[in-house]
Amino acid sequence: MFNPDPLQDRFGRQVEYLRLSVTDRCDLRCTYCIPEGFHGFEEPSHWLSHDELVRVVGAFTSLGVSKVRLTGGEPLLRRDISQLTQRLGALPGIRDLSLSTNATRLAQHAPALRRAGIERLNVSLDTLKPERFAAIARRDCLDQVIDGLMAAKAEGFAPIKINMVVMAGINDDEIDDMVAFCLAHGFILRMIETMPMGETGRNSQYLDLQPVKQRLQQRFGLVDGVLPGGGPARYLQSPDGAFSVGFITPLSQHFCDTCNRVRLSVDGTLYLCLGQDEKLELRPLLRAGISDAELEQAIRAAIELKPQRHEFRENPGKIVRVMSLTGG
Repeated sequence: MFNPDPLQDRFGRQVEYLRLSVTDRCDLRCTYCIPEGFHGFEEPSHWLSHDELVRVVGAFTSLGVSKVRLTGGEPLLRRDISQLTQRLGALPGIRDLSLSTNATRLAQHAPALRRAGIERLNVSLDTLKPERFAAIARRDCLDQVIDGLMAAKAEGFAPIKINMVVMAGINDDEIDDMVAFCLAHGFILRMIETMPMGETGRNSQYLDLQPVKQRLQQRFGLVDGVLPGGGPARYLQSPDGAFSVGFITPLSQHFCDTCNRVRLSVDGTLYLCLGQDEKLELRPLLRAGISDAELEQAIRAAIELKPQRHEFRENPGKIVRVMSLTGG
């Protein structure tokens, strides 16, 4: 039954958005995400089962959470992902079920995901150049990603957002090309600043996106816009609404005062902030036989630990876990 008391932290922010990692594995090794040669993934026995995932999400929806995004790693690597998606989408209270993917397997999964209730997609794509893609992702498969995007477009997913991590001297010269690509296909471009998550994140070529935002605003006559999703991006759009571009700027202009989300990793760890260490281990509680009421109480207590903001600028070496283990 829906709980009328909002899931609110001690700073007055209402938590209504859960990012749910269904695997920490990925078939890419992007230079800013997973260290080369990394093998520190969770044992599959530590992963929450489909039943456990559905139960935890059900507890969150009972507490008023209405938006769930499936993430990873790469979520399409999880076995029977469409069946899991269908079960999650059937939970009362979910108004928005979406998925983030690198799209390498999207062409084969797109029809089943659409039938299972996914409407919105975020697709990671940092470059349109095959050689550069192979250098960033450490795998030569740009054609598969483009095929996946086109399959998703044909299936009617909307909106489809392209997430481009912009790095100085790496791919910042492709911003205009990516804008043109998204315009041509009706996609929404979202540019993301690199974050000091683990050694790979700290060694990435950070680029302040504020000057980029100003340049595009002047070039296209963009105005402030709002798009569905409840995420951290700040959007600009053309006056006619035909073109939108978002900016996720955790360093140059943080969005902590409006943070409405928490992350559940595949091993059942509830992370209260991407850039802090506060967390709650749910797997031991679930496997010890915690009741539904006790589970909801534990979640409420965890939300009280949610910090006011990250410290990416003040303490860039604080978070040593890699992004794929945290959940996107």
